[in-house]
This record gives sequence, C-alpha cells and structure tokens, in this order.
Amino acid sequence: MDELLQRLDALQRRAAEGDKLISALQHRVDELESREKRAKSQAATARREPAAPQKPPRTTVASTPPVLTAAVPPSPVVADTIPGLRPPEPMGNQYEGEGEDALRSDLPGLSLRIPGSQSEVRFYGFANVNGYHDFNGRNQSDAPTVQTIPLTGSPADLQGGDTGLSARFSRIGMDTRTATAWGTLETRFEGDFGGGTAASPNAVFRLRQAWGEIGTEQFRVLVGQANSLWNEGVYETVNFSTNLNQSFVRQPQIRATAALAPGLTGHLSLEMPDTQYTSVAGVFTQISTPSGFPGLSPAFASLPDLLGRLEYRYDGSILDLRGLLRDLTIRTDGTAAAPPAVKRDTVGWGVAGNGRLPMRWLSPSFGPDELVGMAYYGQGIGRYFGGNTFGQDALSNVGLPGIVDVTLDALPTYGASVGYRRFWMPQLRSNFVYSYAWQQYPSYALFFVPGSASATLLNSTMQQGIVNLIWSPFAEVRGNNVGTGWLDVGLEYVYSHRDVFGGTPATLPAGAGFATANRVLGSVTVRF
Repeated sequence: MDELLQRLDALQRRAAEGDKLISALQHRVDELESREKRAKSQAATARREPAAPQKPPRTTVASTPPVLTAAVPPSPVVADTIPGLRPPEPMGNQYEGEGEDALRSDLPGLSLRIPGSQSEVRFYGFANVNGYHDFNGRNQSDAPTVQTIPLTGSPADLQGGDTGLSARFSRIGMDTRTATAWGTLETRFEGDFGGGTAASPNAVFRLRQAWGEIGTEQFRVLVGQANSLWNEGVYETVNFSTNLNQSFVRQPQIRATAALAPGLTGHLSLEMPDTQYTSVAGVFTQISTPSGFPGLSPAFASLPDLLGRLEYRYDGSILDLRGLLRDLTIRTDGTAAAPPAVKRDTVGWGVAGNGRLPMRWLSPSFGPDELVGMAYYGQGIGRYFGGNTFGQDALSNVGLPGIVDVTLDALPTYGASVGYRRFWMPQLRSNFVYSYAWQQYPSYALFFVPGSASATLLNSTMQQGIVNLIWSPFAEVRGNNVGTGWLDVGLEYVYSHRDVFGGTPATLPAGAGFATANRVLGSVTVRF
C-alpha cells in the first residue's frame, strides 16, 4: 500500500512539472507573438515617417558669451516646401511691371500643399471700397481717365461736381504650383467685379487673368490671358483708374522669359492685336463700331503684336527697357463705309523705359524712400495707354468729303512721369507724381465734325498731378524695404487737365477746347 502511494505521489509531481513546462512554452509563444507584432508596427511606422536623425555625440566646448541679435518677426505659415518648386513671386510690390499685382497682399495668402501630390495652391485677393468727390464737372465714374474728363462749359461741367462710392474692384484669385519634369507648372485664375457700368452698385464679375506657365528660373513659357509685357504701373495710387502714362493691359499671349545674366531678365511675347483708329465716323476697334455705323468694323490686324522687354535689378533698383511692333489695317470692303472699297496698312512701334532709384543710395537718412520715373515714344501705340487715348492708334481720312487718296496714319506720341515715394514712418507714406503726355494729329482731323466724339477725344496734350497719404497700420521694415501689411487706408488728390486738338472751334457745341478736373478720393483695402 505504501508503495502504491509513493508511485501516485511521483505521478502527481511529474504532472505538476508537465503543467509548468506547458505554461513556460505558452509564455514563450506569447512572447514571440508580441515581438512579431511590435516588429510589424515599427516597420509600418518607418514607411510613413522618416527616421529621426541620430543625436551627435556630446562634446565639451569652451564657454562663449551670448550673441545678441535683433528680433525677427515670425514668418507667415506657408505650404510645405516641395523640392524644385519655384517660390511664389513677391507680393505687395508696387513696381513689378504688373500694376495690378501691387494690390495683392505681401502675405503668402491662404496657401496649402495638396496631400499626396507635388502641388501647392494659394488663394488671394482683397476687398476694397473707395469714395470720391469731384469739384469741377460731374464725372460719374469710379475710374476716370484724363482723356474723358468733361470739357469746360459742357453740360456735365455746368452741373458741377458729384460724389460716389464703389466696391466693384474687389478681387479674388487662385494660384497653383506643381513640380514637373520640366520645372514648375504655375497656373493663375483671377477676376474682379469691375465689369459692367462704372459706379453701378450691380457689379459684374470680370476675368482678369487665366494662364499657365511652365519652366524654371532660367527659362519658362507662359500661355493664356496675362498682363502685357508693356504694362508698367510706375507709381503708387489708391484709386483704380488707369492714370496718365500707366498701362494695365491684360490680353491673350504666348510669352518666353529667360534669365540672361545675374539680375538681368529678358522677355519676348506675341500678344493679341487690336487696331483702334478714329475717322470722321467715330472710333473703331476690331470688335466694335461707333454709334450710327451699322454692321462690321473696317478695323483689322494681320499679325499679332510683338513685344520685348529687358529688366535689370540690383539692390532695390530697377532699370527697364521695353518695345513693341504691331500691324494696323483697315479694310472697308463689306462694311457700311462709303465706296470705293479701300485697304490700308501701317506699322505701329514704340519704346519705353522706366527706373527706380532707392534714395538710400544717396544718403541713409532717406530710409526706404524711392524716386521713380518713366518715358516713352512711339507711333500707333495708343491702345497700350488706356488712360491717355482710346481709338487713337491711328487716324484715317476715310469718309471725309473730297478725299481721293485714303490714308491710315499711325499717331506719334510721347510722354513722361516722375514720382517720389516718401515714408514718413513705416506705417505712413505719401506719393508725389507728375505726368505729361503729347499726341500729334494730321491736319485733316480739323475737318472732323465739331463737337463729335471724333473731335472731342483728340487730346493734343494732357497733364496730371497726384498727391496721397496712405496709412498701413500693420506695415513693418524688412531689411531695406517696407512690407505694407494687409490693410491700407488712403486719401488722395488728383488734378487732371487736357487740351483738345483744334481748340474750342473743334469742340463746340460740346464745350470749350480744354478741361480741368479736381478729385479727392478715399480708399480702404483689406487683403488676404
């Protein structure tokens, strides 16, 4: 019996040892499964995130005194950098040669990188309201040009000045940038509400820009509707008029841009043509005819406009030279023009230059002040100066009594502007501007019907003076320049004068042969 109990006890010990072995084996299996799960998890994480850099070994260095540096404001948050992607162009610069970009914020806008792609997108724009009061003739436009101010003694002049408010030039745009094998592909779509009737509260959306550009800083090509290579804002104002000697033409084009040397950039473009000429019947363009002229327009163009530009930048200065060559044509066959049918061609051409001089070059006491200026000369370039002329690329004697030899004469024109930008403090600045323009007309223009649009729009000389005060409470100094921030509040005085070719005999009964306008306006612009 004792022997049996001993055997039973031995079996129980062996069973207990077996249970321990099974438990140990199960624990080992659990441990191995846990390690495998951790390994898979770490591998997945490594694929999603780059490995953290290893810390360098700690070394002992000699103690050095702390270096004090000027406080630098934090940079605005922008989309993650994509290797090889060209950075956004500077914003808030009044002198980029694309005047409307002057009103874009110097912030990067609402920018983000599209997840899982090599693309960035940015939304930008501003809301604006401006008010104005005229002290001379009633000029019911929130964007008046010198060439159309009411003639002295005209009904609008006798009515006296008017007051208005407008917000229709508020703007919105979208930029995209994508890294490709050919460089950065950039697209832009931009519009405002400046379409429709001037000073109307029912603003109409208007396409300003729609283009794509691909390439690198060394060479790139643009296709679409964009600012003309001829464009130059020259000086800073708070109103949305195309002022005297400014050019803000936007039109379809093909453009190539190349970096020629350090600081030197070259541009060449083929741009939309549009012959605009004036005859006794009125002002003609390729897509419009004057009131009372039925049917098709005799204005034609056989070739696109050819434009070129050289731009040199150094330490805040700009030297710029641009030129254009264009074809101007009229064909009266198939139109309502009096027979016999004629076809006439002439060549338009022009050159212009502008510059910006940082006044700190003369003395540091001037701070960020700038002196700017421009001058131009050409024949048949009227439509590129929308504030100066309309329909005066050329004049034609077609339709005048007794004319046997019909001519199309490209009009000689020249002008100049000079401006000084004074910073009283970073948040407060002024601009002082004077502009002069001159046009030469053939003698047969004296036979246009007195008082008609053909006669009253032929301004022989024009002058304009502008003085403003602009408060930008969020402006800050950035090196040698001033970033104006996201808010501008401005007050401006504009003086304009024009003298009509032929004087009062050419303009009666519409008014005297000259006009003067004095306007005060205020503007508030909030950018994003």
